Amino acid sequence: MQKVQYETIKTEIKDHILMITLSRENMNAFNRQMLSELLQVFDEADENDQIRVIIMTGDGKAFCAGADLGRGGETFENKETPVGEYRDGGGILSLRIFDLKKPIIAAINGAAVGVGATMTLPMDIRIASSKAKMGFVFSKRGITPEACSGWFLPRVVGISRATELVFTGKIIPAEEALNLGLVSQVVPPEELLATAEALAKDIADNTSATSVTLSRQLLWKMLGADHPKESHLIESKMIQWAGQQADAREGVHSFLEKRKPDFTMKPSKDLPDFYPWWE
Repeated sequence: MQKVQYETIKTEIKDHILMITLSRENMNAFNRQMLSELLQVFDEADENDQIRVIIMTGDGKAFCAGADLGRGGETFENKETPVGEYRDGGGILSLRIFDLKKPIIAAINGAAVGVGATMTLPMDIRIASSKAKMGFVFSKRGITPEACSGWFLPRVVGISRATELVFTGKIIPAEEALNLGLVSQVVPPEELLATAEALAKDIADNTSATSVTLSRQLLWKMLGADHPKESHLIESKMIQWAGQQADAREGVHSFLEKRKPDFTMKPSKDLPDFYPWWE
């Protein structure tokens, strides 16, 4: 990844982990520039085989306080684009995250509200600081959910909990988010990044990159399948292909020889010809 000076985010690569930090003075509020910079970073990360895992967090006290409300009451107005042709920025971001080749962990350090909450839903793992809070506050702003949350949120927490969160627009503390299944862990603030990094390092150090890429897309894409046979068919393709590759041989040999594996296959060039199968 080229060294780029971004204005709304910070990036750092260390130990095969890409750390993305949302960084704006207004509690990391989301705007079009942040969207553009995140899309660029994700495109570059997918092509950089030195990056195995992505972590996203926020600068200061917030993860992301939602959309930038700098335009006041006209913040959500868009009269230039015909209805039916407009695409919301949060949704564009969520769809890009959905198709990532790399696993992504949200390290939610503080307030994650509106798009700050919905952008985490397509991330694979969400870990929260005990000081974090989350809210799907659209009904309190006179607008509706975005960032593909109509698809993601019920799948993460179930339809009954999703409707309660969206209809009330309430902001919930980290422990309630844990109970709802919105996050998988709640840790003290000073342990948040270390916890996320340890998990990322476990993935980076001990697994096949191509196996993780294919597994990530299998699990996410099958959430929309109509029958388990759809999963069976693509799994059959995957395991037949994978079983003939160098990483499968290395995985078995390293296990039998009781040593750490040395996987060499790269997601940028070594995925099967049927990938991406959903397009």
